[in-house]
Amino acid sequence: MAMGGASLAVLAWPVAWGAWEAQKADAVVTDLRFGRSLDASAVADGIDALNRSIVADPVERHYLDRSELLAGAALTASLKLPDADRDALLRRARSDLQVGLANAPARGIDWLRLATVREVLDGPSRDVLPPLFMSIETAPRIPQLWRARLRVILDVWPYLDDQQRSRLGDYFLMTWRLRMNRQDLAAEIYTPADELIVRYFLRNEPNAQEELTKWLVASRKK
Repeated sequence: MAMGGASLAVLAWPVAWGAWEAQKADAVVTDLRFGRSLDASAVADGIDALNRSIVADPVERHYLDRSELLAGAALTASLKLPDADRDALLRRARSDLQVGLANAPARGIDWLRLATVREVLDGPSRDVLPPLFMSIETAPRIPQLWRARLRVILDVWPYLDDQQRSRLGDYFLMTWRLRMNRQDLAAEIYTPADELIVRYFLRNEPNAQEELTKWLVASRKK
């Protein structure tokens, strides 16, 4: 029994160590999630802590946690990172996402993060579509993902085939009917082409065109 207890302690140690190191990044990750101002040194310390967590316990959770901080830092304009540094962070985030999602494929927010990272690194393309659709399949109704997901949909529109456009149209109408924040929807319409796509999705929805116009007017007054 003593040997069994010792074996369990040895096996549990990497898990505990990895969790302990990951906790050291909690504060900066929380700031990132709530849109608070990020400090470059705190970001670097958080990444270092998550590096150590992966060394201790290389499980998918720690890879996905690190991808969130890497990508979030890269896309935070206030950090004023040089393009080369930003791209390096995004490439590391992409690698972490691929490792993590291979073992945790039900993480809708992380599929969307992978779609976004691919788009930022290489521009809109068909390579963005698989993680975009996986994000919808695994997390279709999380309100916090709606605005970011819509932005990707509008950006990759030229690369969709008819079947994919139909699938996204069904998804768009589902979210519209759930009354997810329509003001956020209007805020993601940057160009006339964006507006045309959204109006296409809503073409058969009663009163939707008029309501969209109302939100667009309200958004443009800000």
